[in-house]
Amino acid sequence: MLTLCVCVLLVLNIGVCKECRHHKHSMIPRNRPSEGQRILSRAKRGWVWNQMFVLEEFSGPDPILVGRLHTDLDMGNKNIKYVLAGEGAGTIFAINERTGDIHAMKRLDREEKAEYTLTAQVIDRDTDKPLEPPSEFIIKVQDINDNPPQFIEGPYKGSVPEMSQVGTSVTRVTATDADDPVYGNSARLVYSILEGQPYFSIDQTTAIIRVALAGMDREMREEYLVVIQAKDMGGHMGGLSGTTTVTVTLTDINDNPPKFSKGSYEFIIPEDLGIGKPGGRVKANDRDIGENAKSAYSIIGGDERDVFEIVTDAQTQEGILRLKKPLDFESKKSYNLTVVATNIRADSITGGPYMDQATVKIIIEDADEPPVFTKSAYLFDVHENAAINTVIGAVAARDQDATHSQVRYFIDRHTDLERQFNINVDDGKITLAKPLDRETDMWHNITVTATEVRNHSQISRAIVAIKVLDINDNAPEFATEYEAFLCENGKPGQVRGHESGPPVASPSISRDNSISVLAKHDSFRRQKQETYLLPIVVTDDGEPPMSSTNTLTIRVCGCSRDGTVQSCNVEAFVLPIGLSMGALIAILACIILLLVIVVLFVTLRRHKNEPLIIKDDEDVRENIIRYDDEGGGEEDTEAFDIATLQNPDGINGYLPRKDIKPDLQFMPRQGQHSGPNGVDVDEFINVRLHEADNDPTAPPYDSIQIYGYEGRGSIAGSLSSLETASSDSDQNYDYLREWGPRFRRLGELYSVGESDKET
Repeated sequence: MLTLCVCVLLVLNIGVCKECRHHKHSMIPRNRPSEGQRILSRAKRGWVWNQMFVLEEFSGPDPILVGRLHTDLDMGNKNIKYVLAGEGAGTIFAINERTGDIHAMKRLDREEKAEYTLTAQVIDRDTDKPLEPPSEFIIKVQDINDNPPQFIEGPYKGSVPEMSQVGTSVTRVTATDADDPVYGNSARLVYSILEGQPYFSIDQTTAIIRVALAGMDREMREEYLVVIQAKDMGGHMGGLSGTTTVTVTLTDINDNPPKFSKGSYEFIIPEDLGIGKPGGRVKANDRDIGENAKSAYSIIGGDERDVFEIVTDAQTQEGILRLKKPLDFESKKSYNLTVVATNIRADSITGGPYMDQATVKIIIEDADEPPVFTKSAYLFDVHENAAINTVIGAVAARDQDATHSQVRYFIDRHTDLERQFNINVDDGKITLAKPLDRETDMWHNITVTATEVRNHSQISRAIVAIKVLDINDNAPEFATEYEAFLCENGKPGQVRGHESGPPVASPSISRDNSISVLAKHDSFRRQKQETYLLPIVVTDDGEPPMSSTNTLTIRVCGCSRDGTVQSCNVEAFVLPIGLSMGALIAILACIILLLVIVVLFVTLRRHKNEPLIIKDDEDVRENIIRYDDEGGGEEDTEAFDIATLQNPDGINGYLPRKDIKPDLQFMPRQGQHSGPNGVDVDEFINVRLHEADNDPTAPPYDSIQIYGYEGRGSIAGSLSSLETASSDSDQNYDYLREWGPRFRRLGELYSVGESDKET
């Protein structure tokens, strides 16, 4: 039976086993299932100790005894061997194989590993066979206070509004301790403030930092540095501690009013200051920051005429005085304004809003101003028949400065390019310079300037609109050249034309200034007269009356019975009844198109030729085309360049012909012997060949030199070395008959040539 004696560093006076009395270590009995206890259980093959050992963590370096293994088989025999297996066996824990003592060889840290599971067994030293079943036990590392508290998230930052009440929460800090939180007080922390009193306090359990002093003012001090300590062991002596810092910032509230740097301001501005231009700046300072320091400015007194306004500069927080209306030194020389600066944002703690006011005195400085017209725009009228130099009207301007400078008047010629008007430089009278015509320009808009004599840079402008009044100086006339029609079968007195025109002095005039033309008889015929030119005198009612003679063109037309105009041309009589000119043109176009198609068809039929190439595969004359011109032979050098067809290899000397009999044999086939137009090709070639051979002066017709070059590298050799009977070669051409049907005719021709030579 294997017995394990447990050596525990904790003093547990429960009992001592006889094997461990000399070590003075406790043994946990079986009936105590608590931590640090050993439990005995009976197995079939002997006693097995399933034990949990408790061992405090230590830092070394000397080995520490954990326990001892002992078996009933160990009677002092040297053949018994104790072995240890499991977590840390051989590295962290070692066993004496003879005595069974277990030692911890390395540093044990509960924070790295809290327990180890191992197996002990007794084996035979010689055979390594187990003598008893293995026994499993656990070594639990007991925690000691070896880790100080740490603030993982530190240093901290917090904020709280200024003037906060005592107890107002600022922030919370958190410290952690790596020791066992369930064993002892190693991980029980207590918080305290080392620096930062009496302004702040901390709850020693929850670590919440709170305000401890009332009335803290950000404008006096904005930032505080607080040092917090966390101590384990419940804060008792011997505990470990850690510290962190907390930066507490007081945030601003609106607890300070704006304040002008001085109670009164004075500005001097010229009276010619432009509208919207700044005339001065005031500023109210605020000790607060951000939105709490922003102020809005307003004028609450001294500006009855609503001449000024004040706006806030968003960048500098200044109040800018601006002009809303023109200044007039002659009417008012100074202004006394009351300006107020008010905080935009009110605070719920302190109330508000806060404000401050100041007095602003504005002194107007006289400036040389341009003359001022009595009106900004003038309206005059004049008849179009007014004489040259007629006075149309007058403008007036006055220098309102104290000097009252004289004024000179001019016309801006950019607005009167034709120089239609003149103006008197002294009194501003506008006169006519050129004749007017209302029908050309009814309105004339000119610009008149007034300039100080003393200072020519002071100029003012006014618009003068001149309306040209009409007189009866134009005779009435037709608006356009009118044309009326008259039915040749119409009745007398019937209205055939109704044309609009200018006013006429005629009994037949209508209210819309139109006239009616009546036919006096029914004898109008287009064959006799197609067009009538009717002169009409038109007179207006003006003073004096004006008149003009206008011509009305009346065309005689053919009409239907209901008076609808059908044709107004004389040539319409020659057309068939019921057909218009457009219909006749369409019919004529169709006839011409048909004639063109017929002519083209006949032409193509006449010029159609029979094909020149015989498509019969059995005809030996394939690819032979008959020409009237048989070529000029070697003397013909105009048709094409023969040099490009000559063999470059034969330039320097004569290359003998090399005939190669083809390997493929072709079956002979019967061909046709009659050529085009009934001419026998064989006979024709034989005759031509005989003539060429026996006529030394005639050029050769076969042009054999043209085909002397057939390309290099051909395995078939040359096929163009055709010789006539005048050649010195005695070559036999009987082999041509063996080359197949395509070369049979050629062989017969050469055979004929050989026979002619022999004869």
